[in-house]
Amino acid sequence: MPALTLRNAIPADATRCYEIEISAYEGDEAATLEKITTRIALYPQGFLILEVDGQVVGFINGGCAHDVVMSDEAFKELVGHAADAPNVVIMSVVVDPAHQGKGYATQLMTAFVQRMRGMGKETIHLMCKEQHVPLYTRMGYQYVQPSASDHGGMAWHEMVMTL
Repeated sequence: MPALTLRNAIPADATRCYEIEISAYEGDEAATLEKITTRIALYPQGFLILEVDGQVVGFINGGCAHDVVMSDEAFKELVGHAADAPNVVIMSVVVDPAHQGKGYATQLMTAFVQRMRGMGKETIHLMCKEQHVPLYTRMGYQYVQPSASDHGGMAWHEMVMTL
């Protein structure tokens, strides 16, 4: 049985997280190394790492806002982020393709939700592709609407969980 560890990201994780991000997301939808580095630096409490036997294999990250605008591209660089804001916006949930299908994304999401509850957050927002809507619905998210975002040239769907 592999040893699983969940922890907040540190600056040294940025390169490995970027490798995972570009291996799991298509084209322009992947965050740049610069964006990942910024997210870790500005809000490590919202950047959760999953290690398996000491190797980083996945992560989830987000920022906080008083008013959520899911199509706000600048927010992906944490422009407008306020750590004390009640609403969390998830930007990436990603597991290395070599480790997918093992339930790690669900474990990451469950731990992230628990941490955000513990921090007194009120809602968690995310955008996903249509094929992932049923998964997030099972996790307790509610469908909001098709998103105005065309991030990466793709169609997205907005979802929210009330904590």
